[in-house]
Amino acid sequence: MAGIVTLTTDFGLRDAYVAEMKGVMLGIAHAARQGLQFVDVTHDIERHDITEGALALEAVAPYFPAGTVHLAVVDPGVGTARRGMAVAAGNQIFVGPDNGLFSPFLEGANWRAFDLEAPDYRLQVVSRTFHGRDVFAPAAAHLAMGVDIARLGSPISDPVRLPWPEVREVAGSVAGAVVHTDRFGNLITSIHARSVEPLDARLTIRVGGREVPLVGTYGDLQTGRPGALVGSGGRLEIAVREGSAETLLRARRGTPVVVSRTSTMPLRPKRRR
Repeated sequence: MAGIVTLTTDFGLRDAYVAEMKGVMLGIAHAARQGLQFVDVTHDIERHDITEGALALEAVAPYFPAGTVHLAVVDPGVGTARRGMAVAAGNQIFVGPDNGLFSPFLEGANWRAFDLEAPDYRLQVVSRTFHGRDVFAPAAAHLAMGVDIARLGSPISDPVRLPWPEVREVAGSVAGAVVHTDRFGNLITSIHARSVEPLDARLTIRVGGREVPLVGTYGDLQTGRPGALVGSGGRLEIAVREGSAETLLRARRGTPVVVSRTSTMPLRPKRRR
């Protein structure tokens, strides 16, 4: 059976970058008389937006078979001292820059990470400006064909993690922030469903100080009205039916979001000691 490699980048499709990476991987597989199956997750990640790339991977990875290799390149630090990395987590493998892109898969202890330093698993000539083609793609191809991840290089114990907005529980409330806006203008937050479920059914959601109702799905809202719901990725999101929550609420990444049992108790953040 052909190994599966997904691709997630901010390259777009106007230029040849994605095809170059696929060409490298197909060449390696052809030489080994093996097959590869490619799945393009997206190449429309906002340029240099590592957080958006991480959220895309978080959303899609659980639906792929065990052994899938996820090649992701959102790499504003290409050619600098940042490491290349392969991460084994949840029976899948992630390959790309060590810049926080794989943060969703570095929770707990059930992961292993390795530096992409072995010369046998990269191209002979490595451009300082295109590690996606010369370092990450070869590593992904070899991994998809069954190479042990530990052969790629030294173990990494301190991978870079994104500074996600802290989800805080204060006085019966849960506080987080907007971390992403999707193409529909929906505000994706740092608050997971698991943080909301312990609260009782009488919930109030505030986005940047404005109250919105909690609903089950987009169609439960009146056209043009905002509301909160648990999205398909398991995160609380704020939406406007047939409109843009980003525009209507004038919200963006970092806008505070608070889920409370009542609308009368103001949130008081914990003081650092």
